[in-house]
Amino acid sequence: LVPQGPSMDASKKVDLKIIIIGALGVGKTSLLHQYVHKTFYEDYRTTLGASILTKVLAVDNTPLKLQIWDTGGQERFRSMVSTFYKGSDGCMLAFDVTDRESFESLDNWRDDFLEKVIPREQDFPMVVLGNKIDLCDRQVPKEIVSAWCKEKDIPYFEVSAKNNINIAEAFETLAKQALSTYKGIFESYLTDSIKLTPNDKPKKSCC
Repeated sequence: LVPQGPSMDASKKVDLKIIIIGALGVGKTSLLHQYVHKTFYEDYRTTLGASILTKVLAVDNTPLKLQIWDTGGQERFRSMVSTFYKGSDGCMLAFDVTDRESFESLDNWRDDFLEKVIPREQDFPMVVLGNKIDLCDRQVPKEIVSAWCKEKDIPYFEVSAKNNINIAEAFETLAKQALSTYKGIFESYLTDSIKLTPNDKPKKSCC
């Protein structure tokens, strides 16, 4: 029988870092406040750098503590924001369905993120949020976004920070992805750490 290494204790709380990125004014702060505090945050002050909120939940019987980083979307802060990517376990790409430019910038945000998170595979835990579906002046058809997300194999959620539509589902989907990846890395680390190195061939003894 092959000895089994210690497995991850499902009852132990796991800390995961989630980051929300996207263009200026897409509602990242509002989305986060709606999820954490169940309130619509209508303060339009621009986020400078990053602010952090936490949320505790359970996924697959594992207690999670999400540390969610809300980042500024101004182009001039892009290099500063990218310094916050390190150590992320999951990423939310947000855009505004009434602002086509915010959707068109998703490629750049995604590429910039994947470049800075080292070294990670392309299938990094990620979801896309199309915010402000409560507004009537929609500029980005759902079909276009769905096709973009399907091509990149990223789950897509149409959300409203104002009316609290699909926000918990989006966060929980990302948390589940991030936990699965975290467990995979954890188990892989344990497996590597208990592998026995082959002994050197015995030296011939003199007679």
